[in-house]
Amino acid sequence: MRLIPHGAAREVTGTCHELQVDTDKGQRNVLLDCGLFQGHREEAALKNSTFSFDPASHLHAMILSHAHMDHVGRIPLLFKKGYRGKIHCTYATKDLANVMLQDAGYIQEKDEEYFCKHLSGSMVKCDGPLYTQQDATDCMEVFLGHNYGEWFDVTDGVKAMFLEAGHIVGAAMIVMEIMEKGTMRRFGFSGDLGRAMLPIIRDPAAMPPVEALLCESTYGNRKHEDVESARQHLRDVVVTTAKRGGKVIIPAFSLERTQEIVYDLHVLWDGKEIPALPIYIDSPLASRVTEVFMKHPEVYDQKLYDQFLSRAHNPFQFSLVKYTESVEESKALNGMPGPAIIMAGSGMCEAGRIRHHLKNEIEDERNTILAVGYMAEHTLGRKIIDPGVAEVRIFDRMYKKRAEVVYINAYSAHADMADLDGYVCAIKGLKKLILVHGEMIQMEPFAERMKNINKSLEVLMPERESVIEL
Repeated sequence: MRLIPHGAAREVTGTCHELQVDTDKGQRNVLLDCGLFQGHREEAALKNSTFSFDPASHLHAMILSHAHMDHVGRIPLLFKKGYRGKIHCTYATKDLANVMLQDAGYIQEKDEEYFCKHLSGSMVKCDGPLYTQQDATDCMEVFLGHNYGEWFDVTDGVKAMFLEAGHIVGAAMIVMEIMEKGTMRRFGFSGDLGRAMLPIIRDPAAMPPVEALLCESTYGNRKHEDVESARQHLRDVVVTTAKRGGKVIIPAFSLERTQEIVYDLHVLWDGKEIPALPIYIDSPLASRVTEVFMKHPEVYDQKLYDQFLSRAHNPFQFSLVKYTESVEESKALNGMPGPAIIMAGSGMCEAGRIRHHLKNEIEDERNTILAVGYMAEHTLGRKIIDPGVAEVRIFDRMYKKRAEVVYINAYSAHADMADLDGYVCAIKGLKKLILVHGEMIQMEPFAERMKNINKSLEVLMPERESVIEL
């Protein structure tokens, strides 16, 4: 049994790992996630457009942990290049993937159109979009939904079960039972491990005994602020910016983070803790994702149910909130005076409508740019929150960072160092820990802690395309 990381190896984005198993019927190759790379545009374009294997002939099955783009975003390309095996995921992830990939196809088409027209001489060569909306529609035929906590067959000699990851709606950890040469092996994949006490979704489940674990390490050396403090920080930013007559510009992932912020703003408004200012969710994707959220109340935690759903209240809609749809509605926000809140995707500021709002608002000192999620290395979002960077390039020109920049890391849906330590140490029978989905500055301290706690544990930090014997 071998593991080959095709992405998110010593970096955060582009999760894609291949498990090769020698069964009685021959070698079977199972892919774990197939996500987009994000970062330097030319480097990301190259990584995203190619696979080191033939999707049509090499793969037998795929298991998808959740619907964030760095885990799901290259599936239409995989299908376009000939993959026709099943993609196993939870029911909520299947519904969310449909929405996310449709939007991604649209963005691929529009970005390619813009770059070819305006920036072809200075940026990425125009070879056509990575995939289209039609490609995104076509690939959904191979998705297969499953419940949490139920075993399902993946391919010959391999079965799997989804466990609650506590990360986003539908997100799952994966435990696999693999029959290889007459011996049963247990392999675990954390996907993106979440945190306890997050609003909306249930807490992460425990991983049962496994011999080897493929584990994320996004915050392997960072302690998050307490979840309960996030709402108070959000209130303070809104109140302070409103007094200046400014706008709060929030780059937010349309999946989960937008819904969390709207939920907290709803609670603050109900408690009369923020002024009556308009809140614009400038993301058609966020609107569609929110509709999917309402279709899957089975994933909600008890607190949200008691506070809202038990009284037939929509937690993601209240009097101050307006969801924009058309381009015209989005453009109308440009000349609108403050105070106001504008939330738009993408979360790392690499695509979507947020870049237009940043272009228009980042040089106004009355405004606040509020970051509420992880910003990968080399992304526009990382440069904006970096205090050492005075100006940033948005589209084809530089803009000075005159707006106040605030980062609330308490909203992170990823486990922090304490969560990761407790999660790994609780797994019985663990012999090999493979760390992925993290920058080295986060990964290495995590690895050292694990080796110090368990002297017999083998800890690996593989490079992309390396082969790990399991």
